[in-house]
Amino acid sequence: MPVRFIGMIGTHDVSETRPASGPLIDPAYTARFARAHEDGGFDRILIGYSSTRPDGAQVAAYVAAHTERLGLLIAHRPGFVAPTLAARTFATLDHFTGGRVAVHIITGGHDAEQRRDGDYLTKDERYERTGEYLGILRRVWSSPGPFSHEGRYYRFEDYHSEVRPLREEGIELSFGGSSEAAYRVGGEHADIFALWGEPLAETAEQIAAVRAAAAAAGRTTPPQFSVSFRPILGPTEELAWERAHRILATIKAGGRDTFLGRASGGIGQRREGEQPPNVGSRRLLAVAAKGDRHDRALWTATAAASGAPGNSTALVGTPETVAAALLDYVDIGVENLLIRGYDPLDDAIDYGRHLIPLVRQELAHRAATAPRKQTAAQADGAQGQGAAEQPAAAGAGR
Repeated sequence: MPVRFIGMIGTHDVSETRPASGPLIDPAYTARFARAHEDGGFDRILIGYSSTRPDGAQVAAYVAAHTERLGLLIAHRPGFVAPTLAARTFATLDHFTGGRVAVHIITGGHDAEQRRDGDYLTKDERYERTGEYLGILRRVWSSPGPFSHEGRYYRFEDYHSEVRPLREEGIELSFGGSSEAAYRVGGEHADIFALWGEPLAETAEQIAAVRAAAAAAGRTTPPQFSVSFRPILGPTEELAWERAHRILATIKAGGRDTFLGRASGGIGQRREGEQPPNVGSRRLLAVAAKGDRHDRALWTATAAASGAPGNSTALVGTPETVAAALLDYVDIGVENLLIRGYDPLDDAIDYGRHLIPLVRQELAHRAATAPRKQTAAQADGAQGQGAAEQPAAAGAGR
């Protein structure tokens, strides 16, 4: 099964553990950051969204001009521009980038953050609007002629766009969320459903819920799935954990507040003991409350310390350990792996050198040996059929 690696870039050097340096929009750093992902074998990069960040479509256009093949996953919140305009914007950029554009839909889980851009709908209303919005995007990209629309949130007449995406099936839509409403809307519309890094059992439950929602919407093929992690690598297990605890100490010492204040508009800042408004963050904190370590390498202490404002759970260990952990998620149905580090640029380089090749090597090995395994299984079945005709004692040791 093909697996795609997704990174995430920003326009200046900052993270929960790194004080911001340079201007908010640092063109040289942005280009270097993007090229590190391309050189490292990433398939695409996510360009985030908040009410305070630079415009993602313009960042994507700049990155496209400084890379050759890297895919561009542009985070986008429905509701702030008309879907007809958004459809033209992304289709235009798709042409200028040679078909490298995909769109990550974020309905929005923080009322205060939404209101900064003038959106006063409730969460349920936002999801309803998102469903209508995505339906319009799809129709704009596929309609052979003009059409009109009259819904609860959008109304227009005789619309037709002369610019279409390069691919006949349109631009790929990724969708994020962890609530029942998110499952319902994403299950109906998304090509990829994105989840934050939870333990394998909880992730499998979410995958099943989205697949059920897709089936209820009449889809015969469910979305693909993406899971996000913050890998912390070391040449040995001991050194990886030493680095992990240094990162945790920095987050607890206040690096989180600096990062949230400048890089993400402070949407993760809450009073002590206050629960986050979005289900995804509450899920991560609930997992962290059960224990710091889960499965092969999942570490939730960073989510607990940061308040889980985004994808904040780590995979800790040697590249071999973390690669095996990522493959555990592939084994339960994940086709897209979003990985980003606490030292954003240096970690992206290390992932490309030491982590991604291991995962791809194992996947290639599986693909190469799968036919032989199938043949062996068929041979075992034939032998079993013959054994069934022999006295029971003959097969007792099988």
